[in-house]
Amino acid sequence: MNKRPVETMMGLVVLLIAGLFLYFAYSVSDIQAVKGYNLTARFLKVGGLNVGADVMINGIKIGTVIGQKLDSDTYDAEIKLSIASDVKLPKDSIAMISSSGLMGNKFIKIEPGKSEELLKDGDEISKTKDFKTIEDMVGEVIFMVTGNDEQAQ
Repeated sequence: MNKRPVETMMGLVVLLIAGLFLYFAYSVSDIQAVKGYNLTARFLKVGGLNVGADVMINGIKIGTVIGQKLDSDTYDAEIKLSIASDVKLPKDSIAMISSSGLMGNKFIKIEPGKSEELLKDGDEISKTKDFKTIEDMVGEVIFMVTGNDEQAQ
């Protein structure tokens, strides 16, 4: 009978330590959603981009994808982004969907523009580049190769 309280206390200590470890891992990782101002971007193809994906500039996380929906009029994918409030993006910035490696996670890459005018909460990023699948890239290469062969002859 004396063993049971000791085993129970040890089990509680193990659970408490596991909980603290999970809290620490979550707090130091970059999986939290970035809170800031909201922007919208429209794409024809998103290639598996998910809510919660990162928004990055030069490999540094500056935001999070917080929503996506299909525009019923144009059938474009409308992506909502939350950008850190300390990051001010020029109005002529370009948003593109990229992936980390061949089979990696999709994220939105922002190329800041040169405009003096800045995007504000609720604005839309007007310049976007759609996601290119491997099939798209292979098709472009084949088209370039076959087009060059015809010109050479």
